[in-house]
Amino acid sequence: MAGPLDGFRVIDVTQMISGPLATMLLGDQGADVIKIEPPGTGDFVRSYGGKRAGLPPMFATTNRNKRSIVLNLKTRRGLELLKRLVETADVFVQNFRPGTAERMGMGETHLRAVRGDLIYVSISGFGETGPYADQPVYDPIIQALSGLASIQSDETGRPRLVRTIVPDKLTALTAAQAITAALLARARTGRGQHVRLAMLDAMVAFLWPEGMARYTWVDAEDDSRRPPRTRDLIFQTTDGYITCSAMSDGDWQALTRALDRPAWRDDPRFSSVARRERFVDERLTLTAEVLQTRTSAEWLQRLRAEGVPCAPVLSREELLTDPQIAANALIVESTHPHAGRMRQTRPAAGFDQTPAVIRRPAPLLGEHTDQILRELGLAPADIVDLRNAKIVE
Repeated sequence: MAGPLDGFRVIDVTQMISGPLATMLLGDQGADVIKIEPPGTGDFVRSYGGKRAGLPPMFATTNRNKRSIVLNLKTRRGLELLKRLVETADVFVQNFRPGTAERMGMGETHLRAVRGDLIYVSISGFGETGPYADQPVYDPIIQALSGLASIQSDETGRPRLVRTIVPDKLTALTAAQAITAALLARARTGRGQHVRLAMLDAMVAFLWPEGMARYTWVDAEDDSRRPPRTRDLIFQTTDGYITCSAMSDGDWQALTRALDRPAWRDDPRFSSVARRERFVDERLTLTAEVLQTRTSAEWLQRLRAEGVPCAPVLSREELLTDPQIAANALIVESTHPHAGRMRQTRPAAGFDQTPAVIRRPAPLLGEHTDQILRELGLAPADIVDLRNAKIVE
């Protein structure tokens, strides 16, 4: 069965992670994604380490379900070929710095002239205007500016980065959802539109509900002066680490039973959700002192028996064999035709009528150049001429 986006074509000129991951999600769901890469090294992520057959792991797992064509978009002929591809497409996605696409001749007005109902997508770091708009950006920059690093501050007050590229990935998820929403709107109205998304905007909006809760109600300055929480929900046991969380009153009662601490139920500091949040450091300190007296397995058994949300803290290696991960059939293995055996996650969202699947592995640089040009009607001799002129590779 075809995926939910079968029949849609996406032209992807993005590099790094946020754009390529967004278009990969569309490809997982059935879209024909054509990845246009510059001559030479192609997408910058192809230069990362750990390569097999020229494919780094991060590229291989963010560019599946795509076809790769190498086009020199700095040439008149390369730009003409891009526009011919756009004529056949529904979506165009770029993540150049603001103004670059327009200067290169592939801005919205240029491409809408050849496909009037195009969904044109611009992904930027900071937005298209403002004091930072022209600045280069990577994931840590957004972690710092969005407040995420501050939220991660340790007990000394030193901000910390999250050790995974959350802004990049979150922007990709936001972009993929926005693109499908724009396609739905087009199906209803017949009109294309320009979707603009800044990594900074996606990250701040994501953090806001609880990360900025103290600043949601205007004129609540007294509350906002409270020191930020530095303790987390990771607890050491005699042989490892676990996590557990007691949010509701029922959870808290269950936790006191599992830890055999009935006196906590009558402690006025912990008598309600609001008071447990107010005295969060005291509560977590007491919990940590108890949990470090038994093994992880013993505590998890007691906590689960009482219905307390809990889990072991898995290493990345342990994740591969966790029984719940296995039950979800989340990690799949396959053989890449050039790089050999690999593992990755299946598409996270399941569709019972139009399944999202891994149809093709991440491409080698320019692997589908000739195939795509033939689909545009170019003769073999024309393709040879383009190669000789260094317009395609």
